[in-house]
Amino acid sequence: MTKVALGTVIVIAALSGDVFAAERTAATLTPKVLEEIAQVEAEIDRIEGQTRERLAMPPDNQVQQIELLGKLMLYDKELSVNRNEACAFCHMPETGFTGPVSELNRTTGSYPGSVRTRYSERKPQTHAYAPLAPVLHYNPGQGDLVGGNFWDMRATGRRLGNPAAEQAEGPPTNPVEMGLSDIACAVYRASQQPYRALFEKVWGQQAFALAWPSDVEQVCARPGPPPASDPLPVHLSPTDRGRAGTTFDQMAQAIANYEASAEVTAFTSKYDAVLAGKAQFTAQEQEGYDLFRGKAQCNACHRDGGPGEDPLFTDFTASNIGVPANPRLPYYVESRPDALGYVANPAGSSFVDGGVGSFLTKGHPLSQPSVADAQWVKFAPGNQARFQVPTLRNVDKRPYPGFVKAYGHNGYFTSLKSIVHFYNTRDALPRCPPNDPGEGKTCWPAPESSDNINTNRVGRLGLSDSEEDALVSFMQTLTDGFMARDQR
Repeated sequence: MTKVALGTVIVIAALSGDVFAAERTAATLTPKVLEEIAQVEAEIDRIEGQTRERLAMPPDNQVQQIELLGKLMLYDKELSVNRNEACAFCHMPETGFTGPVSELNRTTGSYPGSVRTRYSERKPQTHAYAPLAPVLHYNPGQGDLVGGNFWDMRATGRRLGNPAAEQAEGPPTNPVEMGLSDIACAVYRASQQPYRALFEKVWGQQAFALAWPSDVEQVCARPGPPPASDPLPVHLSPTDRGRAGTTFDQMAQAIANYEASAEVTAFTSKYDAVLAGKAQFTAQEQEGYDLFRGKAQCNACHRDGGPGEDPLFTDFTASNIGVPANPRLPYYVESRPDALGYVANPAGSSFVDGGVGSFLTKGHPLSQPSVADAQWVKFAPGNQARFQVPTLRNVDKRPYPGFVKAYGHNGYFTSLKSIVHFYNTRDALPRCPPNDPGEGKTCWPAPESSDNINTNRVGRLGLSDSEEDALVSFMQTLTDGFMARDQR
C-alpha cells in the first residue's frame, strides 16, 4: 500500500460559529465557497418550503404519501445535530443528486458535516438509482459480492430488505456528517416537524408516542459520537427504545421510497429517449457508445442492461481501479482531537481506505448501518481496496458548464475527461514524482492501494484523444431531464 503525502492538504476552517466547530482552524474557506454553500442552503430551504405546502392537501395514495414524507425528511436540516445540514446538502438534483458545491468538489472532494470542521474520507455518491441496487449477496458464479449501497457496500439491505433505506440510516449518526449522538434524536426531531401528522397517518400514532427524558434537547444538541460508557445517551425505556428503532427504520424507508420515485430515479435521459425511438445519437455520441461497448470495455462493469435488466450502468460489484490518494481530503488532518475530543482519523496522513475489505473485517469507523454477514469475512482479502462500481447515470449532470464535479471514491478526479484518460492510460504513462506538473496528463501517481488492482479492463486501452472525447460525449447522454417524466 502507498501512504498519502500530507504536503498539499489544507486545514479547513469552520463554516459556522457553533462552539463545537471552531477549534481546529488554521485557514478560512474562500468567499467563493461560502457563497456557494449559502446558495445551496437557500435552495434547500426553497425546496423544503415548497414541499411543505403539499402537506395542506397530501396525496390520497399511500405510496405517494410515503414519497412526500421522504422528500420532506431529505430536505430537513433539523435532523442534524446543529440543525444546519439536510441530507440534500450532499445530494442535490441539479448535480444528479450528488455534491452541489463546485469549489468543494474542486478542492476538498468531501463535504463538511453539521460540525463544520469534520469531513469524511469520501466524496458523496449519487442517491438517484441507488434504491434499485439488490440486497448485498455473494454470487459464487461471478466470485463477487453484488449489491448494497455506499462505496464500501456497507448498507447491505439484509435487515430492511432495501440497501437504500439502510444507507439513509448512516448519515444521521455519522459524526462527520449529520452528527447526532443517537438515532432516537432523529426520531425526536422528526416528532417536532410539520410532517408528523402525515407520518402518524401512514404508520400509526405509536410512531412518536415515546416518553422523552427531560434532557433530550440537551443530549441531542451535543454532537456524536456518544461516550463509550453511554452509547445510547437518550435514555429511553426498553419499549420506547424499540419504538424509536422502528420509527427510525420507517423514516429511512420513506427516504428510500422518495429516492426510488420518478422525481429522482427518472430514466429521462437522451439515452432513454434513443432507446424509445424518440431521439438519435449524434455521430460522436454513437462512436462513444460503440467504444463503451467495445474497445473501451466500459460495459463490462457499467452495464447498459440485458434481458430483464434496466440499463443502470453499473453491475453493483466492486473494483479497485487504482485511483491515487487525494491529498486534498481534509480527512488526512483530522488526526487531532476537536473541541469535544473527537478524532475522526487516528491514522492521520498514513490512512489508506480499505473499501469493501475493511467493511467486511472491521466495519466502518464513522457509520455502520448494517452488520456484515460473518460468512463474508473470508472474502475480505479479495475485496481489500475495492469500491462499488457507481452508476454512470447523471455522471455529467451539472447546473452550468463550468461547474466542477468530482469523480472516484475520494474525489481525486475533477473532470469526466480526466477519469476517462486515467482509465485509458493508467499503466501506459509513467509514475509521477511529487509535485510533477504533468500529473494527470503525462504521468499518474501511484494508486492509493495496489491491493486487488484491476488490470484486466483498466490502464492500457489504447484510445486516442478523440476517442476519449467520444466516450465523454456518450456519457453526457445519460443526464436525466432530456425528456419530461410523463414522456417516458
